[in-house]
Amino acid sequence: MSNYNAVSARNTENAPNGNGLYSQTVAFSHYNYLSAQLPLDPKTGKLVAGGIMEQAEQSFKNIKAIVDSIDHVMSDIVRITVFVKDIKDVDAVDEVYKTFFPTYVPSRTTVAVAALPMDALVQIEAVVSHGEGTIPNAPQAGDLIKLTNNTANAPTSSLSTQTVSFSHYNNLSAQLPIDPQTGRLVAGGVKEQTAQALKNIKAILESIDVPFDDIVKINIFLKNLSDTEAVNEVYTTFFPDSAIARAVAYVPARTTVAASALPMDALVQIEAVVSHGDGTPPQAVEDRHGIVIWANNTENAPKSSLSTQTVAFSHYNHLSAQLPLDPKTGELVAGGVKEQTEQSLKNIKAIVESIDHAMDDVVKVNIFLKNIADMDAVDEAYKTFFPGGVPARRTVGVSALPKDALVQIDVIVANAEGTPRKA
Repeated sequence: MSNYNAVSARNTENAPNGNGLYSQTVAFSHYNYLSAQLPLDPKTGKLVAGGIMEQAEQSFKNIKAIVDSIDHVMSDIVRITVFVKDIKDVDAVDEVYKTFFPTYVPSRTTVAVAALPMDALVQIEAVVSHGEGTIPNAPQAGDLIKLTNNTANAPTSSLSTQTVSFSHYNNLSAQLPIDPQTGRLVAGGVKEQTAQALKNIKAILESIDVPFDDIVKINIFLKNLSDTEAVNEVYTTFFPDSAIARAVAYVPARTTVAASALPMDALVQIEAVVSHGDGTPPQAVEDRHGIVIWANNTENAPKSSLSTQTVAFSHYNHLSAQLPLDPKTGELVAGGVKEQTEQSLKNIKAIVESIDHAMDDVVKVNIFLKNIADMDAVDEAYKTFFPGGVPARRTVGVSALPKDALVQIDVIVANAEGTPRKA
């Protein structure tokens, strides 16, 4: 890392600690990435007593304690992700949610998963703005503000903002296949639902004058992983979207996750992270296209025609989820979950090194496990790649993974100098 920006990992005693495996929050440049918060009492390290409302409240209290500890406030949160064990619990979570976000609401994703650590009913994570950046001993040029936007051309909700931009990124709420005129799911199967979810994303981007090919990362939540091929058929009609993107065959980084259930009993839900070329005012005026998207693939990690291994924009690299595939054969490595975890992290390391970075530059790790009981074995392999326990982390259990893998991992990596300007 250079001294232009620095990864800043922080912890407070007022929230559950990561036992040396991860940090509560990791700031880099203009964002803080928080580890997903379980409903744990920070004093005992155990789940709080009660049901879903008590657990949701404790998870939010833990987030607030972390946010307060870094001299921020809850309205600095740009994205919230809610994982529940039972989709029927979402209404109860929402009642608690509204007490923490009474006026401003961030962008949001809600999904039910097969299992959560410690058999919790809910787990919540947040992405927080970081106005000053992490440039050591240097003032940030200009004050940064959040910009929020909603359009009638995509589904609206009183519980989330369609897109929240801060600095050089737009964070979109996950889009369900809802017809914005009726507020109902579109007719048809997974293909029609995928098309509508992507149309909603496109409508949001058009409303803020951002091209579709400015998407750097796509996360797809599927009720049935067997629908992946049908989703991909539709997906390839949206990406690449422009002549420039088609010329270089640009596709965003991507993660596909099996959900046990989605809101409104949808079959698919899609989330996007989008570049924001000119930052948010009042920054010094800069050329909208002065900072460019850099997409990169290496032969030392598995390749896919549907995703780019890593997409850099400004101060972050977003990586596609890595399965435990041998890049030479394209097949799952032999062994159990420990060997598969090691291979997934080897693939991530190969990608990170291919863009002249190191594993110390990783700010956030997302782990998806077929069997949540495998966490201890995963942690054994994990510690050899992150001995300092710096990255923030999320772990969820899923019902299935591509290629019937036992584990899948994606990461967000610091981009020390920012992406270079056009020559």
